[in-house]
Amino acid sequence: MSTAPLRVADRIGHRFRSPELLQQALRHRSAGVPHNERLEFLGDALVNLVVAEALHARWPKADEGTLTRARASLVRESALAELARRLELGDRLELGPGELKSGGHRRDSILADAFEALVGAIHLDAGFETCREVVLPWFEPLIDDLPTGRAEKDPKTRLQEWLQGRQLPRPSYQLVETRGDDHARVFLVRCDTTEPALTEQAEGASLRAAEQLAAERLLLKLEKK
Repeated sequence: MSTAPLRVADRIGHRFRSPELLQQALRHRSAGVPHNERLEFLGDALVNLVVAEALHARWPKADEGTLTRARASLVRESALAELARRLELGDRLELGPGELKSGGHRRDSILADAFEALVGAIHLDAGFETCREVVLPWFEPLIDDLPTGRAEKDPKTRLQEWLQGRQLPRPSYQLVETRGDDHARVFLVRCDTTEPALTEQAEGASLRAAEQLAAERLLLKLEKK
């Protein structure tokens, strides 16, 4: 019998009373059932709640928009994937042959989903209070790194504000290509401005992620001009 779940339990700081929950959290749907998608659904809500609660307590003077942007920056796919890497979840994932061959254990979307599934599994195993006690310390260094009382706006917002501040037309976004299987979809997006006439492309595991990255690249180009 594999000792991987036990090693992961040591790494995350929670010993599961029901080890099958941890095993399910680490099983991608490509590996068969039961997989981690239902746990991911639960964990997504829990992560948002834990982070929102922490921000609300730490930033008593921040308005709703600031809190929302801060939460979004903390729970975005790339941030959760990085936390999954710190917990070494990638090496413990159970993947089907296709995902193993394509390096699924390194893909942000799969890692972020596994992270959320893990949070859901902890909640079902020990309740919300224990879940919060385990999960919140993972986010605390990220919260500490945020500018106090405010959060960096996302690239699409910053690009639009940069253009509006100079009375220039808003940018446009176009989906260029979608490829890959349903569970590993990749989106290619183009971002264009007319004044000045510039364009940038970017790929992402979601349409929103691709748009944000394309906007960031175009904004960097504008700022250098």
